[in-house]
Amino acid sequence: MRPRRRPRATGFQLRAFLPVNFADRLVAAWYARGPTPLTVALAPLAVVFAGAAAVRRALYRWGLLRAERLPVPVVVVGNITAGGSGKTPLVAAIADGLAERGWRPGIVSRGYGRSAHGTDRGAALLVAPDADPAQAGDEPVLLARSGHPVAVAADRGAAGRALLAVHPECNVILADDGLQHYRLARDVEIAVIDAARGLGNGWRLPAGPLREARTRLASVDAVVELVTDAAATRAAWPGAWRMTLAGDTFHRVDAPALTATADAFGGGGVHAVAGIGNPARFFAQLASLGIHAVAHPFPDHHRFAAADLALPGARAILMTEKDAVKCRAFADERCWYLPVRARIDPALVARIEEKIRGSQAA
Repeated sequence: MRPRRRPRATGFQLRAFLPVNFADRLVAAWYARGPTPLTVALAPLAVVFAGAAAVRRALYRWGLLRAERLPVPVVVVGNITAGGSGKTPLVAAIADGLAERGWRPGIVSRGYGRSAHGTDRGAALLVAPDADPAQAGDEPVLLARSGHPVAVAADRGAAGRALLAVHPECNVILADDGLQHYRLARDVEIAVIDAARGLGNGWRLPAGPLREARTRLASVDAVVELVTDAAATRAAWPGAWRMTLAGDTFHRVDAPALTATADAFGGGGVHAVAGIGNPARFFAQLASLGIHAVAHPFPDHHRFAAADLALPGARAILMTEKDAVKCRAFADERCWYLPVRARIDPALVARIEEKIRGSQAA
């Protein structure tokens, strides 16, 4: 068996990072200034992908493929780009906001990357806060920790039915990362953009990061931009709502009740790992807290193993909460995670509620 190549330590100067595999080279090409040989070579496949996606959406729009409508309103949160843009924290924030307004939200997700361990992978699964992320998916476990019922299935409609069967009190469903899952009928669509990365080169997959054309943003009910400073950042999309991610208290992975501030991680010997859609965002957040760590980026939804944390000379290993749920079985006293929560304008939740009530009256 060939040994698994470890991600290269980069420090915080991520522009100096030299990609070590095709996926890294591809993402770098998506966000490069102007066409690259790789994106040009993939352009014919992008045409095919765009055509297939357009036909599929048209079949649902014309009713030739049927979308399932659940007995309660559905709010879909997604994006038109591949990779992370803050969808999961936004779902949790919207669920909390709706709950504060008297709604009883439930959440459905595909549970990307989960395995079935001998069961039917297509079957819906209710997710407990302490569920194994290998079975439920890392993001659904995070959402279950928010206190709202969560169910996962490749078919979000099936996940919704299973959730409502166990939690009939739920009167609104939020779908995490379901913008292109047209099998599930929806009453509200929210698209999220990472303002720092934007839409890349504007090309369709695989020559660019776009799942759907930029014009798709004009058809959603709200566009939300993930920004580092809601007051200072210029809107990349007219009329977009702003979202920031806040968090400055670290928790020990093997003992979450133990906390620490950024001051505890001054000096050398600090490493950071991130297996999220945009690892650079986490490393930059650590830098903003004054933490100078050696950065180890991993692919999104990476299944961490103990060997990934075997970092010689590391006195502290920092990670996201999404990664921590996969490391808790083998983490030691060096491992800490940084929970973040989305901050959004309460008026966005009010707008969503208005759309929900309008769909119920129709």
